[in-house]
Amino acid sequence: MKKLITSESVGAGHPDKVCDQVSDAILDAFLEKDPNAHVAVETLASKGYLVIAGEVKSNAVVDIEKVARETIKEIGYDDVKWGLDYKSCGILISVHPQSPDIAQGVDEKNNKEQGAGDQGMMFGYATNETNELMPLPIILAHKLTRRIKEVRDLGILNYLGPDCKSQVTVEYDNNKPSKVKAVVIAAQHDEKVDIEKLREDIKTHVIKPILKDYLTDDTKIWINSTGRFVLGGPAADTGLTGRKIIVDTYGGIGRHGGGAFSGKDPSKVDRSGAYMARYIAKNIVAANLAERCEVQLAYAIGVPEPVGIYIDTFGTGKISDEKLSHIVKIVFPLTPKGIINHLKLKRPIYKKTAAFGHFGRNEPEFTWEKTDLAKILKERAEI
Repeated sequence: MKKLITSESVGAGHPDKVCDQVSDAILDAFLEKDPNAHVAVETLASKGYLVIAGEVKSNAVVDIEKVARETIKEIGYDDVKWGLDYKSCGILISVHPQSPDIAQGVDEKNNKEQGAGDQGMMFGYATNETNELMPLPIILAHKLTRRIKEVRDLGILNYLGPDCKSQVTVEYDNNKPSKVKAVVIAAQHDEKVDIEKLREDIKTHVIKPILKDYLTDDTKIWINSTGRFVLGGPAADTGLTGRKIIVDTYGGIGRHGGGAFSGKDPSKVDRSGAYMARYIAKNIVAANLAERCEVQLAYAIGVPEPVGIYIDTFGTGKISDEKLSHIVKIVFPLTPKGIINHLKLKRPIYKKTAAFGHFGRNEPEFTWEKTDLAKILKERAEI
């Protein structure tokens, strides 16, 4: 049976990703000075200005405006021609203390263990179809947007702007990826650049190096299909933290609990629970206990232990999903405190996660990508 699966990625300069990175840069700035800081910060970006709002509980003092401007500069918005300039853009800040009603659920006092920062369900997913144990469409889409940023930063295509998007459609044959059927690229550019030159340059310097093993004569390629993408970034499209949750995770393959990650410290299980769910799923697949695996965790605010854990191996498991769930409860720490300590989540590591996906990356900050418990899982499974 053949089917087509499509995933999208957006570049670091996409309006929503600008907001994610600013929010996570602020989080990192607090954690750098105060690892126990509780932060929930969101950003809105529009033409010429940013609005930063949220709640913080911390002893640290952070120059939020400075952090925001430095982040915008790093992304590449350093000239008004791109629709946003870190030097001159307006920044409105409305950050207030965390609600005591929320704080009492996550603070450890009177021998009470730290509870979840909110209710909700989180999903993790893994598949053996790539070395990263991730779905191929989202891995390729991220590699394309990362490459676009690279050729801009290196001056190979110095006429490109910060904003870009990619989309990759992969043909699966009996649930195995076989070839790329379609590629869509949108790349912001200087108005003086000829569209045909841009299209040829993107094919030569971006698409072919990344997709050479998957392209066929039948692959359809669309690059800036409207013919023009000069006005981009927040000037063309309002950005908001947490609006690219499918780009952040598995590209639409596997379910999503709905909670965004960026701007939230790890006491928020929207983030830490999703990281642990990925860690569990990846270790299960790495242990060859399943070809594909989806993990759901569910929490109640103020309660340490998850109220539910559900595992689905889509009929590919070497043991039953029920037995696998039992083993997972034994092997993995599932309380917020246990997750935070095991994955070392109180570090300023989050700005890097806010572009090009939170999963499928081997950088040292991404502790939830380790497969260090795969051997223990296999031993427990007794196969």
